[in-house]
Amino acid sequence: MSLIAKLVAGAALAFVATAAQAVIPVYPTPGVENPILYTFTAASSGNLTAYFAGSGASYNETLGLLVNGVDTGISGLQNHTTPLGTALSFGNVAAGDALTFLINIQTTGDTFYSQKSRNSDGANHVYSAAYAGGDYGIPAGTYVAFEDLPKGSSDFNYGDEQFVFTNVGTTVPEPAAWALMLGGFGVVGAAMRRRVSSVVVAA
Repeated sequence: MSLIAKLVAGAALAFVATAAQAVIPVYPTPGVENPILYTFTAASSGNLTAYFAGSGASYNETLGLLVNGVDTGISGLQNHTTPLGTALSFGNVAAGDALTFLINIQTTGDTFYSQKSRNSDGANHVYSAAYAGGDYGIPAGTYVAFEDLPKGSSDFNYGDEQFVFTNVGTTVPEPAAWALMLGGFGVVGAAMRRRVSSVVVAA
């Protein structure tokens, strides 16, 4: 099974979990940079809340948010002093707003974003999955976990800062859809090639 297939299967399992079975998701292939890129948007107009779900980092870090590319100026959920399940409200967002999560690492001065193109090292610093809710009083939502080390020294375990967000929609490219689309292009190309060949022979 390919890495992308494993990641998509893990996310699918998280979607079908019930609250009674809820478990904080775990990145399935530590040591390997996550190849899946996520697009986060506000699912509806209303409040956006983050819940602290854990940290395996030795560095001191806090969470922040850009809405439509603009920093909200709100940060918090410091990983070494925040109790699990603590909520942080980022205020109201409008349905469809583009959301970019970030961690500010006080220990190193680095900032890493959920949008790969914003990261100075060119790496993907997040892993995301659906979360069914239940641990530490955290409701169902979108789980987002960060890697806090730069690409050259990263262990890519995606467990350094972990959060669950409510009112967040996630879009990921689906490998099966891409394969189907590419296969369709191949069939159309073969048909066109066959048609051109037959026209040349007839001429």
